[in-house]
This record gives sequence, structure tokens and C-alpha cells, in this order.
Amino acid sequence: MKVTRFTVLLALLVGAALIAACGGAATPEGPAISAEAQKYASLVGDAAAGKTKFDGTCVSCHGPGGVGIAGLGKDMTTSEFIKGLPDAEMILFLTKGRPASDSANTTGVDMPPRGGNPALTDQDLADVVAYIRTLAK
Repeated sequence: MKVTRFTVLLALLVGAALIAACGGAATPEGPAISAEAQKYASLVGDAAAGKTKFDGTCVSCHGPGGVGIAGLGKDMTTSEFIKGLPDAEMILFLTKGRPASDSANTTGVDMPPRGGNPALTDQDLADVVAYIRTLAK
């Protein structure tokens, strides 16, 4: 069998496409995630369990169904910030919270790490994220 330049070029293009498709840290949810969020990438949340955890921790600031409470927690149903974060990045965000001093904090109220409930595990946070995803309008 004679190997032509075309065959070699085609093989290189196919190989490059496969590498590009598998490379980086892209997730099925969308964009690549940070190295810091990689440890959360394998977590799969349960929305029903997440609702229970949300109702026990997050509802006091974000309201029932995540609609927000003025001066406390933002409306999660229309949040472009939430829509733009892959699940692993959202879990990372919840582990850290957002202090009032953060320029992106528009309420002037601290969002404590893990919603102020240190008993929430990483899996619990993945469940909360799964529930939050069901709220988007």
C-alpha cells in the first residue's frame, strides 16, 4: 500500500481533532474549569437532595425557590453569574462564599462559605448546585 501525502495529512488532521476534543478541562456543561475546581468535576448532584439542603441553609437569604431576598441574597432564577459557571466552578464558589468586600458583591452582605453551614459536604454542595440548576428561568 502506497502512503500518499494526502493520507498522512488526513491522519494528522484526524489526530489533531481528537486531541483538541479531549484536551483541556472542558466539561459537558461547557467551558474549561480551573485547576482549583477540578476536584469537584466528578461530583454528580441530586436535585431532590439539593432542595432539602437549600431549604435548610440557603433559603434564609435566597428565598424559597431561589427568588432572592432584597438586601440579602440575589435572585438565583435569573442570575447570569450562575448560568455562566460550570457545576465544578459553582461548587468551588460555594466552598468559598463571597465576602461583602468583594467588588462583585452587590448586596453588601457576606455570603459565608458553604452558606454558613460548615457541615455541608462537597457532595451536599453538588446536590445544591443540581437543585439551583432547576430554578433557572
